Amino acid sequence: MDQYTIKHENQPTGNAPIALFVYNRPEHTRKTIEALKKNVLANQSQLFIFSDAPRDEASNKNVEEVRAYIKTVTGFKNIEIVERTENWGLSKSIIYGVTDIVNRFGKVIVMEDDLVSSPYFLKYMNTTLDMYENEDRVASIHGYVYPVKNKLPETFFLRGADCWGWATWARAWKVFEPNGAKLLAELESKKLIEEFDLDGAYPYSTMLKRQIEGKNDSWAIRWHASAFLDDKLTLYPGISLIDNIGQDKTGVHGTQGSMYRTTVSLRQIELGNIPVEESLIARKMIVDYFKSQRPSLARRLIRRIRKIL
Repeated sequence: MDQYTIKHENQPTGNAPIALFVYNRPEHTRKTIEALKKNVLANQSQLFIFSDAPRDEASNKNVEEVRAYIKTVTGFKNIEIVERTENWGLSKSIIYGVTDIVNRFGKVIVMEDDLVSSPYFLKYMNTTLDMYENEDRVASIHGYVYPVKNKLPETFFLRGADCWGWATWARAWKVFEPNGAKLLAELESKKLIEEFDLDGAYPYSTMLKRQIEGKNDSWAIRWHASAFLDDKLTLYPGISLIDNIGQDKTGVHGTQGSMYRTTVSLRQIELGNIPVEESLIARKMIVDYFKSQRPSLARRLIRRIRKIL
């Protein structure tokens, strides 16, 4: 069987269901779930855990350890576990999992097994999902924000979408285009590469090209490009509600380093009526942040090239 159900209720709650994608990192998974359990709305939320099958024999032990652990999880309104019998890989797992949940419930909060959340993450997500449910230009809500030097606005919009603790609706997920080559061609024909790459500060287009070439299997770059080309926006908090603990070479696309590590907020985000448009102030601060990290990014690229050679 492809599915192991602990408890399932067909009637959705008012809160968005949580889709959590896990694989072969038991300690990361424990930390992710323990933090989620401490969230204000955890016991009122449905949790769907998608467990991918081992890719090879070396992964068997850790996958089995993860699966044994997730069957002991409590603290949520109800839990449903989907155990894949074949290895799908992260990209296929997320695309199919998100599609399934939004088609059933109309909205979803998406987590991976290396994202430690603030106790107010779920409250922020659910409140803003309700706020912007009928705002067609808003594609998603994001919980992580880069550790920029200066104070960001309390909440702000950026063009495109993101992938570290996020939420969306069925209406917005419809714009997702899985064909990377089609997305790149449109970016080039509309002369949007420079803007897409944050004025050259971050190589998003290179990531997309590598996905097309089969050098990565990133669903996230295609989600970002899809929303960006449709002129959609994502709402961000000014202080991070997510810490990515997977930048330790344990993830599918993980690299070692601390440039993305944050301290999660222990206070609620103050939500207000802000213009539904990209924040040029926040965008510039993030552009400046990535430019300040260029030596680190360059070193990583050199290490990757040396590894390939």
